[in-house]
Amino acid sequence: MKSEPTEYSIADLKADRVTCWDGVRNYQARNFMRDAMQINDGVFFYHSVVEPIGIVGEAKVVKCGYPDYTGWDRKDKHYDPKTSPANPIWSMVDVAFVRACGEVITLSRLRTIPALEKMEILRRGSRLSVSPVTEEEYKTILTLREW
Repeated sequence: MKSEPTEYSIADLKADRVTCWDGVRNYQARNFMRDAMQINDGVFFYHSVVEPIGIVGEAKVVKCGYPDYTGWDRKDKHYDPKTSPANPIWSMVDVAFVRACGEVITLSRLRTIPALEKMEILRRGSRLSVSPVTEEEYKTILTLREW
């Protein structure tokens, strides 16, 4: 799960302990959250639009996909006039803080690891805020020493 730290950071998640991952307005990312993410699935928290870009922590799913109610709240920055309680287009999940990295696991470092070469977030031009990680990719990243 990718976030700009000025919007929501790993420090924010650590302080909050649990948060809903709302505001995702991409159908493919929505589908990952709605259809694939299950309770206790591990999540890597990734900071974007900052230097260095990369994985800054780990979280876990504590509530499976449910309608993103921020979409029908006219006062919310994620408001979308196409969605409503009767027709919820967007989904979100709740995640809980697990741990922060000792150091950022940088995008450039991730690109050097052969076992991660097919990882979605490493694809050139990938802009998804939520993307899948295979079990093998997850295990590989957990072996890195920045934890």
